[in-house]
Amino acid sequence: MPSSTDRIEKSVVLSAPRARVWHALTDVREFTQWFGAELTAAFERGTVINGHVTNEGYEHVMMTIWVEAIEPQHAFSFRWHPNAIDMSADYSTEPTTIVAFTIDEVPEGTLLVVVESGFDALPESRRTAAFTSNSKGWEAQMQRIAKYLAENPGPSVA
Repeated sequence: MPSSTDRIEKSVVLSAPRARVWHALTDVREFTQWFGAELTAAFERGTVINGHVTNEGYEHVMMTIWVEAIEPQHAFSFRWHPNAIDMSADYSTEPTTIVAFTIDEVPEGTLLVVVESGFDALPESRRTAAFTSNSKGWEAQMQRIAKYLAENPGPSVA
């Protein structure tokens, strides 16, 4: 059974239709705007995408994601090295965590849930910092996507 520090779960109810939330999550141009990263390749299962983080204080960070799954209008997931912010460190031999987004319709709009799991497999020397940093990070990202969608409602989608 995973420990309470193996998994982060955050959620937000967004005042946007499911299709609009899905587009903000899986269209790389939109994802980069709310997430804060310069990614240029489209999200497709099996692709590896690199890009610089654009959030203040983290511009030096080059992030790499491995797209795991895309279930249209429902789920999107990728793997990455969590809290890989020391550019002098080699994270390539470390396990990755998996980030899974799911969306569901609720009376108020769309429920977005993000779960990042796999922290227990990280080296003990990095585990606590990665878990703590990413827990705070996902809280902020839920606020960022809510703000982004409020400011960019997009076209009406049926």
